[in-house]
Amino acid sequence: MSIPDNDVLAKIKKLYTQKGWSVYRLAKESDIPYSSLNNMILRNTQPSVPTLRKICNGLGMTMSEFFDDDIPVSDFQYLLHLDSDEYMMIESFRKLDDFDKRLLNTYLAGLSKKLPEIH
Repeated sequence: MSIPDNDVLAKIKKLYTQKGWSVYRLAKESDIPYSSLNNMILRNTQPSVPTLRKICNGLGMTMSEFFDDDIPVSDFQYLLHLDSDEYMMIESFRKLDDFDKRLLNTYLAGLSKKLPEIH
């Protein structure tokens, strides 16, 4: 679960580049002043924990996902096209127990008028 310090910025750069974003866009999505983020990247300065949390939120991932060595960066590609509401729903869904997940899935199926088979 650890990434060497010099790889944190490399992973940040890879993630925002995969999205087709600039540093400016990452700063806006992360609610970080552009000058601060740009200086951090240009000077190869590691972000603080609160800054990294903001960057992860801007990228639509948790810090746990960011540091998970078992998930290659390319595997986040499917997440890169979700909007902030979709990310928030996924994060909320992950916190539910199995019963509540099934209940929510049934509710969503009802909203879309497509009822699932009951097992």
